[in-house]
Amino acid sequence: MNLSEKDQLYHWHPYTQHKTTGLLPAIVRGEGALLWDENGKEYIDAIASWWVNPYGHSNKFIADAIYEQLTTLEHVLFGGFTNKPAVLLSEQLMKILPSNQKKIFFSDNGSTAVEVALKAALQYFYNKGEKRTTVIAFEDAFHGDTFGAMASSGITFFTEAFQGSLIDVIRIPVPTEGNENKSKVALQKAIQSNACAAFLFEPLVQGAAGMVMYAAEILDELIAICKENHVFTIADEVMTGFGKTGKTFACDFLTQQPDMMCLSKALTGGTIPMAITTFTAAIFAGFYDDDTNKALFHGHTFTANPTGCAAALASLQLLQSESIQADMKRVHKSHLDFQSKIESHPKVKTTRVLGVIFALEIVTENQESYYGTMRNKLYNFFIENGIILRPVGNIVYILPPYIISQNQLEKVYQVVENALEIV
Repeated sequence: MNLSEKDQLYHWHPYTQHKTTGLLPAIVRGEGALLWDENGKEYIDAIASWWVNPYGHSNKFIADAIYEQLTTLEHVLFGGFTNKPAVLLSEQLMKILPSNQKKIFFSDNGSTAVEVALKAALQYFYNKGEKRTTVIAFEDAFHGDTFGAMASSGITFFTEAFQGSLIDVIRIPVPTEGNENKSKVALQKAIQSNACAAFLFEPLVQGAAGMVMYAAEILDELIAICKENHVFTIADEVMTGFGKTGKTFACDFLTQQPDMMCLSKALTGGTIPMAITTFTAAIFAGFYDDDTNKALFHGHTFTANPTGCAAALASLQLLQSESIQADMKRVHKSHLDFQSKIESHPKVKTTRVLGVIFALEIVTENQESYYGTMRNKLYNFFIENGIILRPVGNIVYILPPYIISQNQLEKVYQVVENALEIV
């Protein structure tokens, strides 16, 4: 048996209907933007392995930092203790986060980062003797697969089996161009008619919905409405954080500042699972009390894992380097050039670019489902051509490692263009 056959024997993969899925490629090596399977086939990782790997696979700078930490202190519990890499990482994050963010809570992944924020929002009001049990979120949002994050997501087939077991969430329209006022009115109505604790959103880009984009100006207005009504705002920057939008955080485009931020994915450069939820001092004060029961009773075994923190510190150093900043600008310009070339193609409905994110919507006669026929046909075509892309229905997006070479990027564009001829 080869690795792919053994995988089929043993494993249950995420987001996979195994009855209709064949053998999966077994990746054995990675370098830069490239991956190789057990048969020696080469793939360009054009989505940075679910958006986590902006500095390339097997990055030596991050690997060296991990090795040094592993041979010094691999892990120590964060309940009752602290550690040097966690302190240093928080110190560095405070320099780049919005100025109102003052406290950092560590967890394991993007979904748990959102879960921590939701629990903090709900318990804050409970601690004050005020019952607020409703969360506001955008339609078609995706915030993760744990129960609170899942409840706040709007992609129904992810959540329909659990209806009746989820927290109370009101979904409002995404304020895309032309829908700004509709979104604003819906937010105001939701706040007026319900005891709302928080408004949770993916700032500027909805990733899993197909890189749906909206303007910073309307998000500023929505945040301002929440602030006027003492409703907390939670920016889910799990996908957008650490450079994807062209700035360190998507919230850097705003004049308003969220009350909480959720970070993960690129935090450790695609090496070690880790997540962070950040808070204002005012939220932290809502738990700071002589009454032990008012503490935030939430934790993870590997909270603030020193090795993960060391990886994150190295990743931040890379992000802020001149070479990576130049790469981000190069990828952005290349996306714009490809957009100019492809947007008039008869099979292209719309295109959009923000930072290193490119998205293209293919013309279809009928509404294409998330894992529909077109999506599967496109996905298989990309894999056959050595490109890792995961279309969302009829939307193809590119979100590559920042260090992808220009030749590799041009190959991705060419294969995407070729794919239009098979649909």
